[in-house]
Amino acid sequence: MIGAFTYHKAIAPMIWVLIGLSTIELIVEHLLLAHWWPRVAIGIGLATISGIAWLVLVVRSFRTLPVMLDDHRLLMRIGRLRSISVPIDHIARLRHPCDVTALKRRDVMNFALLAFPNVVVELASPMLVGRRHIRSIAHRLDDPASFTEALNRILFSQTGIIDPGMT
Repeated sequence: MIGAFTYHKAIAPMIWVLIGLSTIELIVEHLLLAHWWPRVAIGIGLATISGIAWLVLVVRSFRTLPVMLDDHRLLMRIGRLRSISVPIDHIARLRHPCDVTALKRRDVMNFALLAFPNVVVELASPMLVGRRHIRSIAHRLDDPASFTEALNRILFSQTGIIDPGMT
């Protein structure tokens, strides 16, 4: 095991704001609907509360399910929402800067959610994830420098080459 790399400090605050706004919306919506259609207000209120509870569980999983890296694989994940296991020999390189147009491509899996990614793992060959062929995985890590160092160390031990783009 090389390490676990967190992402909750970068992503969770924005999701908590979304949860707060959803809660305010729930209260206003309930008050307005309850005046004219009480049964509809109850149904929509229950659906919204369920959505908020689900979102809270997802945000709490950010802390307990970090990105994992060892000598054989990189496990990129975003809490309980999604995870991708990438064998180390399938990693071509790591990029830090990422432009907006590249993030919108269909072959990029963006794990940064509401934040802007600070690391992009480019794969040597496309990987099938669901019905998509993924060539890059973008994420927003709390400490991208230590992630880069750890991945560089693993790739150097296996190939003897350090990609200048990864420094």
